[in-house]
Amino acid sequence: MALSATLRKVRINISDMTRHYYQAHSLTVAQHPSETDTRLMVRLLAFMRHADEELGFTKGLSTDDEPELWQKAPDGRIVLWVELGEPSVKRIKQALSRAEHVVVYSYGGRSAEEWWSKHQIELGQLPRLEIFHLTDPQPAQLSELCQRSMDLFATLQDEEIQLTDGSHSLDLQLTRWR
Repeated sequence: MALSATLRKVRINISDMTRHYYQAHSLTVAQHPSETDTRLMVRLLAFMRHADEELGFTKGLSTDDEPELWQKAPDGRIVLWVELGEPSVKRIKQALSRAEHVVVYSYGGRSAEEWWSKHQIELGQLPRLEIFHLTDPQPAQLSELCQRSMDLFATLQDEEIQLTDGSHSLDLQLTRWR
C-alpha cells in the first residue's frame, strides 16, 4: 500500500524589510512521504523569501519537470523558478531556459559543499541564477518548528531571517553562493 502525503496547515505572517512586503498567508502544504521535515521547512523558508500572491507550490518531488515553487505571470510566463538541494547543472540550465529567474536553496553539510565546489565555475557563468546555502546546524533547527499545524512569524532582511512559532525562535543566515 502506497503512503499518502501528509497535509500541513501553515499560517505565516511575513515582514520582509528588504522588499517592503508585509502579508499573512494561509497555506495547505502537502509533504511527500519521502520528504523530510527539514526539506519541507526549507521549502517554506523559500516561500517566505519570495512570497507573492502569484507564487505557488508545485507537485515538487513527484514531478520531474516542475520546481518546488514557481511564480507565473498572468500571460503564463514563468517569472521565478525555485529549486531545493543540489540540482544537476542540466536541471538548472533547463530551468533557465523556461524561467526568467532561477533560485536554488542548498542546505546541509558536506554534500552541499561538495556539490558547490564541483559546479561552482560552471554555475557561476549562468545568467539569472542565484544560489543560497543554509549551513549546519540551521536546517536541523528549522525542522524543529515542523508541526501538523504551524503559526509562523517571519522577519526578513536581506539574507537574515528571524523565525518564530511563539515558543521557539530562530535566527537564520543564508550564505549567498552566487
